[in-house]
Amino acid sequence: MALQRFVPWLAALALTLPQLHAQELITDMSAGQPTGRYAFASSSPRSLPELLKGPGQGDPAQPVGHWFLPPGNDRGPAVILIHGSGGIYDAMLDYWPKQFNAAGIAVLAVDSFGPRGVKSTADDQSQVPFTADTADAFAALRLVASHPRVDPARVAVMGFSRGGITAWRTAVERIVASQKLPNGLRFAAHVPVYAGGCVGIFRLVVKPGVFSTRAPMLWVHGDADDYTPIGACREYADRIAKAGTPVEFVTLEGAQHKFDQDDTRRLNLRGAQKTLETCPLEFDIDSLMMFDRSTGQRLIGDAIQAVTRQSCSAQGAHVQGDAAARDKAAQAILAFFRKTLGSR
Repeated sequence: MALQRFVPWLAALALTLPQLHAQELITDMSAGQPTGRYAFASSSPRSLPELLKGPGQGDPAQPVGHWFLPPGNDRGPAVILIHGSGGIYDAMLDYWPKQFNAAGIAVLAVDSFGPRGVKSTADDQSQVPFTADTADAFAALRLVASHPRVDPARVAVMGFSRGGITAWRTAVERIVASQKLPNGLRFAAHVPVYAGGCVGIFRLVVKPGVFSTRAPMLWVHGDADDYTPIGACREYADRIAKAGTPVEFVTLEGAQHKFDQDDTRRLNLRGAQKTLETCPLEFDIDSLMMFDRSTGQRLIGDAIQAVTRQSCSAQGAHVQGDAAARDKAAQAILAFFRKTLGSR
């Protein structure tokens, strides 16, 4: 991060506020907790059907949230950040909190992997179930909404890559209803950034009128991304829009996967697992069945594995930070939050 982008008041906070180390499990923030690091209660459901049984499915977990409050005493919006396969990274703890805090938005950057003993799932996504990320996002929503400086009706979720799946899945009505959130609590806006799940086994069948909560959604994606290709996400975002979700889509010309990281070297992730745009798999959340969307055929067991091997799975991708693309993305997201969250 360039020194000229450093925010002086954040440096002062770092010196004056206690940097807590999650020694105690934080189940609510009603005491008005300051900037710091907190553990909170969640779980690790192993599959989407298990997630749909309600909160607390699977093994208990204690993800860690890095909490950043903006200066002042006003009650305002918040955003929950969900990381991708590489785990929590520099921009989630520096660039994005500074951008959002300066706009009066509180930030909780969630580390789902570290407390589960995992550094990265890029080479093996089975290490942490994708549905655990979703459970963590809803647990984080409950936590953040309890803070006296947060308006519970103005909490957004923003996810990167694998976390982008969580960012759009948390808008799916059946998933939201299954989590039994109190007092009608739900995310007010969703921001998938270079999102995964636009093709393959994580892609859900979209049905007009029943798919989403209709909270506004902003997709941000680089058109040079070879990890989660933009075409599939643009097409899926269009389908979600036709089903009733207010959708915006921002294309970043020349930007690659993880364009928001500080490291501007082009890195080759030879072992990274990616899903090809040719993958025809879709999961029907109503029937809890997998289908081949190109034929409409229901698939089970070995048939799913055969299609995955033949048309869905590949290894190798690239990531590269891009300061100009990151700043352009930040401008678009801040404009979106001004409209949807009433931030300044």
